[in-house]
Amino acid sequence: MLPLRMLGIGLLMFSLCDADTACSEKHNPLSLDPPEIIGEYGTEVLVNCTSTVLHDGMYWRVRNESFVIEVQENFIGQSVLLSDWNVTAECKIKLNESHECSKELEITTYKNPEVLSSIKLVHATPKETQYELKCDTINVAPLQNLIVKWYKNDKLIKTNFFNDTTKTPVNESSVLPVTVSRGEEVQIRCEAQLNLVPHGLQLPVVFQTLNVLAQYPPELNPKKDIDYIVASQDGEITLECKAEGNPPPVFHWTYNGMTMSESSNTLNITRVNASATYTCTASNYLGKTTKQIFVRVIQREAVPAALPTAEAATPEAEDCPLTLTPSEIVVRFGDPASVNCSTSATNAVGMGWESSVGGTGFVPPPIVTWMVAKLEDWTAVPSCFVTLNTTDDKQCSKSPTVILYKTPDTVSISAVHPGPMVEGTDFHLKCDVNNVAPVQNLKVKWYRDNETVSEQMFLHTNTTPQNVFSTLIITAKRDYNGSLYRCEAALHLGPNGPEFIPTETSEPYTAIVHYKPFIKDCPSSYTAVEHKLSMDTLPCSSEGNPPPIVQWYHQGKLINSSEPLTRFGTGKYTAAVGNSLGSISTSVEITVEYEPSFNCMDHYEIEMNVGFQTKCEPEGNPAPSLTWFKDGTLVDSPLRWTKHDSGKYLLKATNKHGTAEHTVHLDVLYAPQFGEGNSNKEMSLGENVTLACSAEGNPTPSIHWIWNFSSAANLKETTMGRQTIITITRATSTNAGVYICVATNKVGTMTRSVTLVMKGSSATPMAVIWGLIIVLIILTILIAMVLLHNRQKKHGQYSFVPANTKDGSNVPMTTMSEGGTA
Repeated sequence: MLPLRMLGIGLLMFSLCDADTACSEKHNPLSLDPPEIIGEYGTEVLVNCTSTVLHDGMYWRVRNESFVIEVQENFIGQSVLLSDWNVTAECKIKLNESHECSKELEITTYKNPEVLSSIKLVHATPKETQYELKCDTINVAPLQNLIVKWYKNDKLIKTNFFNDTTKTPVNESSVLPVTVSRGEEVQIRCEAQLNLVPHGLQLPVVFQTLNVLAQYPPELNPKKDIDYIVASQDGEITLECKAEGNPPPVFHWTYNGMTMSESSNTLNITRVNASATYTCTASNYLGKTTKQIFVRVIQREAVPAALPTAEAATPEAEDCPLTLTPSEIVVRFGDPASVNCSTSATNAVGMGWESSVGGTGFVPPPIVTWMVAKLEDWTAVPSCFVTLNTTDDKQCSKSPTVILYKTPDTVSISAVHPGPMVEGTDFHLKCDVNNVAPVQNLKVKWYRDNETVSEQMFLHTNTTPQNVFSTLIITAKRDYNGSLYRCEAALHLGPNGPEFIPTETSEPYTAIVHYKPFIKDCPSSYTAVEHKLSMDTLPCSSEGNPPPIVQWYHQGKLINSSEPLTRFGTGKYTAAVGNSLGSISTSVEITVEYEPSFNCMDHYEIEMNVGFQTKCEPEGNPAPSLTWFKDGTLVDSPLRWTKHDSGKYLLKATNKHGTAEHTVHLDVLYAPQFGEGNSNKEMSLGENVTLACSAEGNPTPSIHWIWNFSSAANLKETTMGRQTIITITRATSTNAGVYICVATNKVGTMTRSVTLVMKGSSATPMAVIWGLIIVLIILTILIAMVLLHNRQKKHGQYSFVPANTKDGSNVPMTTMSEGGTA
């Protein structure tokens, strides 16, 4: 009969196969409840694990950290904190000392996005406007579950899906082109949602709505660009300029080319005294339109006393034989003034000056002078008269034009409303000119730095000093930040005025413009060297006012931007830049390069004909080139190692950032090898027979014999060095049979057989027959082991090498390589 112990090999092999099958995907004895976790980043979840088989230990492994092993339990729970975007968790059981089974928990960590919508004008015509709408989803994960939908007046018009399998939070954008006709009002809504319904979770929709109108430049209404108005001198009129546009237009009025202070669509003139052309300009950022209004002033029959004109004081002035020298004087308040008055009439009886100051009374002709040492009377209107020797003592008179002026006491700038300018909005500056006369001769000019930006004249007719102001409307731009604004008040007194125009200038007003942050010169990708770059030194700048706060994120986490990056820092970095007016973000792919290094042991055991590259590979970026040296000589790294390759090697790794060296001793292991194969040997009855068996291998193999019958008293097994010898004293027929030499080390096992036959025997002994049967059985088991070994190599499991080989049981009949842990 086949010995029972010989069947043990088959049972063991099949038990190992059963263990392997029991832990397959189809027959896994572990179950998880729930089998899948979907949780928001930062939350904690609980999962239970149940085993349906007996085991030697059951435990959880989370983030590569093993927890307490439970031996008596078939049910264990575990909490998992979702504070890591790449968190892993698996439940494991030990089926025996060398075999484990595991079940990995499927984890989906999510973060619901924030939505920011913006609108950009692409093109506008009087009939329609083209926009580009942008929907930014901020800090969303996982991206592949994000769905962005666009609605126009509650009707779905576009859906975006994303295929990026990135697990960490990212920013993503969806763009929608929209055309809106004039008169049409459109409501556009952007919705963002993480679709986790297939996983059993319904998340809320995040959305933002924009109302979109067509934009167009201003148009006059009615479409009439010239108007004519007739007004009486010194009368009051109101000019109107009707225009519509989107955005609503801003109105500016000019008078004979000079900007006026009114900024509405109407202009009120309290005392109109001369014909003039007024121009209204309606503008928005898309364009402008202008309208001209011609005002014709009709003279009244009498000239008002408050507004004397040269040689027009009396109806007879043109025929009055008087000459004024000069006919017009311009006098600074408090300065002396004088005008000569002469007559050419031969019948003049007398002449003189009438005035509130400087009057002369009646004096003989032909000349009389009006003279004031300090002219300070704003109401003084001197008049020279002459009396002629006629029947009715005719008297006539003439008055010079006297312009008494005073430069302003102060000229200053202030903001109409406190606070800084904000980009894109109107800001009003006020220039106060105090105690100046005459106002109708005053021109206020505005400067931004050294550029003239506005001029204004005044319509006041008062001749006494007045306090007036001019307003400058600024549509703030970021480029204006830090600009110096000043206003200049100048009295334009005509050709008889001072040689240099009297001018007073305000102190400068420094513009502070607040604007949203923007990012400039930021690369989409950047390569740095380890420890040589921190994110705050990246060539990527941002501007804004107030100065923006810059925060850098990596894998969804806020990082210290001043900390130098290490080799583990390669990846996408997102900068969030914000101030009180808004925020913006940008992403940069950073590649961190570093010099080579080794993280290897000093000694390795490798099997013959197995590659070594995966055991000691250098790290570095760019990937370093690796060279091998043995005994100072450059050698090629063999793809398969032989038993002669053992020894000490110097490994040298090089890239553009440096070189690293590592010395390693390689011990090439190989299964036992016999010097000869299977053989037959004859023996004579009573003969002393010796069977020797030796093998080489690394490690040195252990060698022993097995045979297919019970031990005989005349048989002895001894070991001498690397050789094991069977000695048979006085052989008998019972000593005939198959003797198997087994050589074993941790790499594998090898056998050779010797068939011992009694010389002269005509029949085949039963021992030989049983020996052949055993060989066949062992060959069958060998085939099963080879199949199992190949399967284990595919699954990364283990091989079995028996320990007891003395009595003929559990003996494989071929060389085996140990692919796993026994």
